[in-house]
Amino acid sequence: MEQKKGRAIALLPIGVFLVIFLGFGIVTKDFYAMPTIVAFLIALGVAFCQNKSLSFDEKITVIAKGVGDDNIITMSLIFLCAGGFSGAVTAAGGVESTVNLGLSVLPSQIAVVGLFVIGCFISVSMGTSMGTIAALAPIAVGISEKTGFAMPICIGAVVCGAMFGDNLSMISDTTIAAVKTQGCEMKDKFRENFLIVLPAAILTIILFFLITRNGDFKMAEDLSYNIWKVVPYIVVLVGALIGINVFVVLIGGTVLSLIVGVATGSIELGQIFLAVGGGEINGTAIGGVTGMYDITVISIIVACIVSLMKEYGGIHFILGWIHKRIRGEKGAEFGIASLALLVDACTANNTVAIVMAGPIAKEISEEYHVSSRRSASLLDIFTSVGQGLIPYGAQLLSAASLTALTPFEIIPYLYYPILMAVSAVLFILFRNRKEA
Repeated sequence: MEQKKGRAIALLPIGVFLVIFLGFGIVTKDFYAMPTIVAFLIALGVAFCQNKSLSFDEKITVIAKGVGDDNIITMSLIFLCAGGFSGAVTAAGGVESTVNLGLSVLPSQIAVVGLFVIGCFISVSMGTSMGTIAALAPIAVGISEKTGFAMPICIGAVVCGAMFGDNLSMISDTTIAAVKTQGCEMKDKFRENFLIVLPAAILTIILFFLITRNGDFKMAEDLSYNIWKVVPYIVVLVGALIGINVFVVLIGGTVLSLIVGVATGSIELGQIFLAVGGGEINGTAIGGVTGMYDITVISIIVACIVSLMKEYGGIHFILGWIHKRIRGEKGAEFGIASLALLVDACTANNTVAIVMAGPIAKEISEEYHVSSRRSASLLDIFTSVGQGLIPYGAQLLSAASLTALTPFEIIPYLYYPILMAVSAVLFILFRNRKEA
């Protein structure tokens, strides 16, 4: 990494994407007018036109290596498994029954707060924000329809909860990457991290309660439910809470949903593959696996763009630019935080961002006497802040795909990532620096 020269111009593709996508949406007053995939393909075209020193075939080799990264493959497979589970549980009537059960037990005013809290528990246990969003997005849609709360608020609560565990979970790949690159103990990083994010989580609960306590309810009179149709969700949630692998949880939930759907008559035996794959069952449109094709392809295109930007020196430009501007221990902590945030904005993958920024963060922490647990915590927090807010990140794109929203409709309600950043900044400014 130290041998590659940093180049600011290498970051041009991300700038082009933001200008085209945001600009076109603002001009037309319709963010659906510019398909996300088209904006990314234009950005990829710009990336291919850069750096004449590499041939077209060499650039293909670069992006092939980027797309073949473990994180990209894993993320794409999670998308497809999530689509299968969402399709199966929707076709089986599990979403409606689960929503009706929840609303018949809990006051409607705390339904959105409940989404956030449940999302926190699931994501901490499952260790993945993507799996959490896949499990709760259909529930968020149902709660929105039953209570009259705006869809972006409900799905915003889900994304907030998902990012809580993505940052804090001991089995999250981001946590593991942060701990490994900084050389600290998992338990020490967790304690450091938890003290920072707890105020943000509490304030998020308060904010969601305040904005939904006086909602204009449109509760349906019929809140009937079939407890057997709720079982697949219970199994998925319990499986996540006890730490079962996300693929096992989602695939198991899909199979169980199909069994329940056939047993209760919601799905005919000949419709089970349609429920998983996607189509129309009994007049209900089912997204299924095919409903996740767009987000999967977008993730691949983003990986291509990031690979070329990295090869051209864009990431190294950010690393070097921040490193040169650090002054003192407090400045070092702000430097690590800025480094994590900017690299995540360019890679759209918080695990990749930690792996790339980790060696520089370690160097900074050693030079300015920042403890390894603090540097690991700051790396994880600020990559999660970036990942939870960038409109081209997998989390927001997935949430948007599952709810027919745009990322920009969800962003105004992503209180937790913003408050997490504020809490971390205050921690840097006012924490006790006499600690080892």
